[in-house]
Amino acid sequence: MTDGILGKAATMEIPIHGNGEARQLPEDDGLEQDLQQVMVSGPNLNETSIVSGGYGGSGDGLIPTGSGRHPSHSTTPAGPGDEVARGIAGEKFDIVKKWDIVVWGERFGRGSRTVDLELELQIELLRETKRKYESVLQLGRALTAHLYSLLQTQHALGDAFADLSQKSPELQEEFGYNAETQKLLCKNGETLLGAVNFFVSSINTLVTKTMEDTLMTVKQYEAARLEYDAYRTDLEELSLGPRDAGTRGRLESAQATFQAHRDKYEKLRGDVAIKLKFLEENKIKVMHKQLLLFHNAVSAYFAGNQKQLEQTLQQFNIKLRPPGAEKPSWLEEQ
Repeated sequence: MTDGILGKAATMEIPIHGNGEARQLPEDDGLEQDLQQVMVSGPNLNETSIVSGGYGGSGDGLIPTGSGRHPSHSTTPAGPGDEVARGIAGEKFDIVKKWDIVVWGERFGRGSRTVDLELELQIELLRETKRKYESVLQLGRALTAHLYSLLQTQHALGDAFADLSQKSPELQEEFGYNAETQKLLCKNGETLLGAVNFFVSSINTLVTKTMEDTLMTVKQYEAARLEYDAYRTDLEELSLGPRDAGTRGRLESAQATFQAHRDKYEKLRGDVAIKLKFLEENKIKVMHKQLLLFHNAVSAYFAGNQKQLEQTLQQFNIKLRPPGAEKPSWLEEQ
């Protein structure tokens, strides 16, 4: 049962009243009843482990584990058996308190969130840039498909003109130069298709590999930040509590755990900053080259400048397949 409860709780926000009682969620009454039961009775260690996370009292916004407060309004005084059960439940929570301190701490509003405004702005800018580049990538792929379809039509039309030139003596010249025109257009079209496909391939690498690699590090950093905040809050709460032999031991353990997560968070924050810097430099370098290639190739093609079109491919070291190679030569490589 506890697995199901935690699965639902981890995906939704639970508003908390200032008096420490969980607010009714009309869309899922069963979830609140289940959560209240877990908070009072403690988890079954044979089923799963759930967090306690140092919730010391109602001021934390959660029902204290050992308080004996139950959703029912029974006025029957608690007997010795009830006190023992509550004590065992408290021990269970204390044993498994670290299981989900991160999720419960953030979603139930415990503690504060560490924010690096400059870094988070850069991360959001990267995500927005990636979305826009993905749109360019999709349009570029559509363009290659249209160009290939045009080439196929022009090739078939050129063959038809050539055939009619041989079989129509009275129109042999007219069909002949139209056939030659379509042949030339096909040659220039294949050159343009090679340039556009090279452009698309480079954008694809930038988006799906370079940007995605940086965003994977960002995800690791965000997870480390979540853990850091949760264990920092846990340490702060223990520090404000009573000091005894047991508390000192837990405090030392919490301090060591907090320091480990702090080091991990700081390292990943540095990694993200470095990767964002190198990504920006690489993006500018790659896109400067690719945008120049795209502009020169498209301009030369529609101006009918075959020489400039060929020079553009030579400038960017793009090599077409030799004559006679199976088509589509460039679309297949994408």
